[in-house]
Amino acid sequence: MSAPDASLRIGPRGPQARMVCVFVHGRGQSPEEMETGVLSRLDAPDVAFLLPRAPKGAWYEARAVDPLTSATRSALDEAIDQLAAAMDEARAAFPGVPVLLGGFSQGACLSIEYVCRGLSAPDALIAFTGCRVGTPQDDRPDDLPKGLPVYLSGGDADPWIPVTAFADAALSLGRSGARLRTDLFPGRGHEVCDAEIAMMASVLADLSAERAVGFGAPR
Repeated sequence: MSAPDASLRIGPRGPQARMVCVFVHGRGQSPEEMETGVLSRLDAPDVAFLLPRAPKGAWYEARAVDPLTSATRSALDEAIDQLAAAMDEARAAFPGVPVLLGGFSQGACLSIEYVCRGLSAPDALIAFTGCRVGTPQDDRPDDLPKGLPVYLSGGDADPWIPVTAFADAALSLGRSGARLRTDLFPGRGHEVCDAEIAMMASVLADLSAERAVGFGAPR
């Protein structure tokens, strides 16, 4: 049984791992739910996964699309510090291998904010149902590494991340110089669909083989 605030590790240890993925859960979820609902659908025996855990089940209390307040900024700073520590832990445990950062829902939003702060960057980012935190009128960091491969997905029936927030994130990431692939799935609710899993598998395969990320999975 994991400790209440412990990260979850899945997959090979040591030199058996060809790459590592840090995957961040959403609001009210857990690393174990991400393992069951997302990662178990992948065929990735050579990938080590590290899943950080939000201390209170959420990375911050506000909705991602709410205007930023001082309380939200403070909570977001703490969550990004925890994610940065998880990234450092992954690199220390698996030195020299590619690192993929991914997340779902609030975890995807947090992952986007992490890369936009210019911190130690992953080799690629997958944001399932993610957006920028705050509104376009807020003062938000914009220091994403140029050329970072980013996959951003959403659903037009998703009750948590509206299409307007998805579009704002795509515009923000594109303006920052991301090598961006976006998919907006009609009728998809708050979930990860098979096409998104296929795209993650494609990105993992490219990174494991030390190829440029091609986003080769079909829509």
